[in-house]
Amino acid sequence: MGLKLYGAPASTCSARVKAALEELGVAYEFVPINFATGEHKQPPHISRNPFGQVPALQDGDLTLFESRAITRYIARKYKNGVTDLLKQSDAAAGALVDVWMEVESHQYNPAVSPIFYQIFIVPLFGGTPDQAVIAENVEKLSKILDVYEDRLSKSKYLAGDFISLADLHHLPYTFYLMITHPSLVNSRPHVKAWWEDISSRPACKKVTDEMAAVANASK
Repeated sequence: MGLKLYGAPASTCSARVKAALEELGVAYEFVPINFATGEHKQPPHISRNPFGQVPALQDGDLTLFESRAITRYIARKYKNGVTDLLKQSDAAAGALVDVWMEVESHQYNPAVSPIFYQIFIVPLFGGTPDQAVIAENVEKLSKILDVYEDRLSKSKYLAGDFISLADLHHLPYTFYLMITHPSLVNSRPHVKAWWEDISSRPACKKVTDEMAAVANASK
């Protein structure tokens, strides 16, 4: 039985896993979960992800949830002579991948996700985006991206001169950020060059094209 990825087409966490799969050229079946009907909170999905969220990955008898754990599993299992998204053969380089994956999870994500939520999710439930929340997190994200600008002035990618999970983990939310607040990226030349590089990779473009199609269809 091949890999099955259960998720939602516009989901940032689902897209994070897709990016890793596509970058490594791993064949998989994407199984959409219908949030509108509450499928994510019902059996059998609740047995795949006990928190009723997406994504979940099935690989034979193994079932995983939490997108960043899934991408690590994929990177370990499917690394090849060309692509090692965790740099497992080099302790120092691998440690830098770990550092910037942690930065994405604990610095970047907490600032960018409320912006996404207010602009894209709140209106789906009939609400009005809270501009104060957006402004507060834009300010936070601006300071974080100043750190990124400094880092990327010294290396092509976040962990060094090689693509890694540290870069791919940023793809989904940055895609949406470029719709809502592109100046945060475009005003920083090294961040801008980095984003243009990773977002133009065939694997990443396939994922973001799918996200864009869903976003446009929902307008």
